[in-house]
Amino acid sequence: MVNLILVLGDQLSMNLSALRAGDKASDVVVMAEVTDEAGYVPHHPKKIAFLFAAMRKFAKRLSDDGWTVDYARLEAGETSIVGALLAAATRHGADRVIATEPGEWRLIEALTHCPVPVDQRPDDRFIASHQDFAGWAKGRKALRMEYFYRDMRRKTGLMMEGDDPAGGQWNYDHDNRKPAPGQVDYSGPMRFTPDDTVQEVLTLVAARFGDNFGDLDDFWFATDQGQARQHLAHWIKGGLPQFGDFQDAMLDDNRFLYHGLVGLYVNAGLLDPMEVCEAVEAAWQAGDAPINAAEGFIRQIIGWREYVRGIYFLEGPDYTQRNGLKHTRDLPAVYWGGATFMRCMKQSVAQTKEEAYAHHIQRLMVTGNFALLAGIAPAQIHEWYLAVYADAYEWVEAPNVIGMSQFADGGIIASKPYVSSGNYINKMSDYCGGCAYKVAHKTGKQACPFNLLYWHFLDRHRDLFKGNPRMGNMYAVWDRMDAAKRQTIITEGDDILARLDAGEPV
Repeated sequence: MVNLILVLGDQLSMNLSALRAGDKASDVVVMAEVTDEAGYVPHHPKKIAFLFAAMRKFAKRLSDDGWTVDYARLEAGETSIVGALLAAATRHGADRVIATEPGEWRLIEALTHCPVPVDQRPDDRFIASHQDFAGWAKGRKALRMEYFYRDMRRKTGLMMEGDDPAGGQWNYDHDNRKPAPGQVDYSGPMRFTPDDTVQEVLTLVAARFGDNFGDLDDFWFATDQGQARQHLAHWIKGGLPQFGDFQDAMLDDNRFLYHGLVGLYVNAGLLDPMEVCEAVEAAWQAGDAPINAAEGFIRQIIGWREYVRGIYFLEGPDYTQRNGLKHTRDLPAVYWGGATFMRCMKQSVAQTKEEAYAHHIQRLMVTGNFALLAGIAPAQIHEWYLAVYADAYEWVEAPNVIGMSQFADGGIIASKPYVSSGNYINKMSDYCGGCAYKVAHKTGKQACPFNLLYWHFLDRHRDLFKGNPRMGNMYAVWDRMDAAKRQTIITEGDDILARLDAGEPV
């Protein structure tokens, strides 16, 4: 009997559960570039090129390893994964598919109703299974990541000394909030010159997806496991030592600072999460990186990454439609490169367009903060993040946006909304210095929109948040303001929102 072994574009791992269940002597691996996956949101051209190139190289690696691989290129015209499976089943006389569970509910649903029966195996590349996370979450009043993360440290043994955390602390986050440094002594991510496979894909993507938001020029991503491991070693040596200190900082003329940029490789399967964490731990043990840097990075992988996946599958397929704050404003043109006078937004969106990358603070406290303060419909900002970043897949993106960034899940992930005035951006970046607005101005024509919309947000959602213990001080400050000043802030905030609604630049 011939089985089809489905390998998706974010499952490029030789240790995939579907591959382990297959038989090289008789089974056929199916991989396909399909229009539905390339177009269900307007993906950044660099993201599409990265995945297609990595898929083609992985297919060759499987073939070299002895597998029979049925690979459908985009030119073949397959529209869906299910369609590709049906066509392959006919070609090979197969009546069964073995798959590793996809990371998005829509694909799980599609495979569940595939005319060829699909055996969906757990994706055990993750540390916590769905059952593990559900068991942890059961009976808890609040699902806070910190306590889940401690369990993951115990389970993996990473940075542990017996039953205790290395250094006596679970979390060194208080050491990881330094403002932007005067200069960065790290060359940034390792850049790879496109080879023939990549170049062929770049030509295809330019022709088919060249009108999508995002630049395809200067493509430098790793596209196979060997290159991804080279990049990891390069970052651990040059970037990890100061990653922790400056992981929240933002600089106009340095887009990467000390960040690892391994997320797109881990999420696509080119790097194993434990492999990455163990390499970071080894650097700390060798004295090549401080404890706050190593712990801060490992927390992002075995803590936050595992946690948001757990939330996504625990909450179910409707999670992306949550709208706890009832925000309905359309996504402004600035997110697609439209005109703006806000330098932080201009820089963050321009970087996103050119690199298919922005680090977590740019996403959370600039583009995400503005969307939340302005009352953007969470489904629209969710689809934007899913489209424009090379590391974005719904299981990881949706909880970060719907929950963490937009508070649309009602507080499942965040205990309070992540909102701030312009002061935070000014502290953590050099964006404000050359801005048309003045971050020190609280009202008036040159007042930073973040300053006005911050108080406007708190005022219009007062009934919801006035009892939140973490927000009491904010409302106390608001209440102590002169009544005329409060009214000026509300009026000027209304004006900003009206300009957004009219399609005018802000």
